[in-house]
Amino acid sequence: MRKVEIIGFKRANLGKTESKRLRLEGQIPCVLYGGDDQVHFYAPAIQFREVLYTPEPCFITLNIEGEIFEAIAQDSQYHPVSDMLLHVDFLQLFKGKYIKMEIPVRMEGTAPGVINGGSLVIKRPKLVVKALPKDMPDSISVDVSNLKLGKSTKVGALTTEGFEIQNSPLVTIASVAIPRALRGAGLTDEEEEGEEESGEEGASEATESAE
Repeated sequence: MRKVEIIGFKRANLGKTESKRLRLEGQIPCVLYGGDDQVHFYAPAIQFREVLYTPEPCFITLNIEGEIFEAIAQDSQYHPVSDMLLHVDFLQLFKGKYIKMEIPVRMEGTAPGVINGGSLVIKRPKLVVKALPKDMPDSISVDVSNLKLGKSTKVGALTTEGFEIQNSPLVTIASVAIPRALRGAGLTDEEEEGEEESGEEGASEATESAE
């Protein structure tokens, strides 16, 4: 897992007025929790580029006036109109204590269905992973080399080691969509079965979302 350092400064005053002043100066109000006490601090907005504006996950070393904390960015708030970063919450990391993070998936192999004219559709670019900090993966490999037209791969098909995926095993990660031209030309029995499977998965995911 890559690491990013953020240098911050403790906040002497809290409240909306002080937070607004900090933002006008290009600083972002933050809070670190998970330890014995919450730590309120601020840091220059430019330091968050490598943390919040990239799909790659990271561990963060917070240097707050010489005091060092290992953490992850747990939540971030943005202005509803300007999309400007307003606030960031950090969760302190401890050895032996499990954490949850959103980890990107990485497709491996070439799907036969794509070679035959289909298109690979990634429905879940990230999955929620629970692990100890030392076991947290940078990405999750998803093998698509067996995906034919109309077929899909689900969370339950993944092999994990040292971490747990929190998403339902029935959730579809990627599928090979059948192009309209091939639908009109007619499908083989296997492809029709794959198409029906995709419809069933969509219904399962809709039910899961409703729950």
